[in-house]
Amino acid sequence: MPNLLRGANPLSRIFLMFIWVTPLLASIDWVSAAVSLALTLTFAPLCGVSWVRLFKSGWFLFLIAPISGVSMLLYGEPGGKEYFTWWLVQVTENSLTLAIAITLRVFAVALPMVVLARDIDPTELGDALSQILKLPSRFVIGAVAGVRMMTLFQSDWHSLAMARRARGLTDVGKLQHLATMSFGLLVIALRRGSKLATAMEARGFGRTPPGGGQRTWARESRLHARDMWIMGLGLLLAFLPVVVSVGTGSWRFFGL
Repeated sequence: MPNLLRGANPLSRIFLMFIWVTPLLASIDWVSAAVSLALTLTFAPLCGVSWVRLFKSGWFLFLIAPISGVSMLLYGEPGGKEYFTWWLVQVTENSLTLAIAITLRVFAVALPMVVLARDIDPTELGDALSQILKLPSRFVIGAVAGVRMMTLFQSDWHSLAMARRARGLTDVGKLQHLATMSFGLLVIALRRGSKLATAMEARGFGRTPPGGGQRTWARESRLHARDMWIMGLGLLLAFLPVVVSVGTGSWRFFGL
């Protein structure tokens, strides 16, 4: 499968994450969200993420997006033609439009993160943050450790499920199972984070080198011409939904 982002500097991906989401946060209209979502679905296979894998990784969005849309539908700002009203619930033409826009926007904001965050090497990310952005060592090392720990969530979830099954612990209903497993995963993450912080502190990570010298790097991290092309193309595509939305008269700055 082709991957346009293979070999790109991690900072290019981080730049695309910020620049892709920022224009979407300036408006609440369904046109810009729909165009952004269409662009994500178009470029995801070209970035090494098939549609099947994309939807498997973002399955939780199918739970979050409808909840956001329904709440906006029932309690959003009324306006236009009224379809239904009961006590605090008022479904109107404006609240229906806002519900559609919010639902699409959840997908349009989250799915690009699934594509761009895939296969980011924590070590390369740390090198880029230190050498290019000149961030403090303690912050960079903590970020690298955090990214590495995130890759263990899936295996921890599987191990926790097998351990509960071996002990004969069963949950009644999927919601109770999800809540129990999530709490157990949180406990595991806190314990591992505490042990990792203690171990890194004991080994001198994040401290100033002896004599106040500068740190050295095993690998050089630089932005190449390919990274510039990727960021430039991402910048153009990020503002394309805004142009289409303004051109169609659907742009609603901050929902006004």
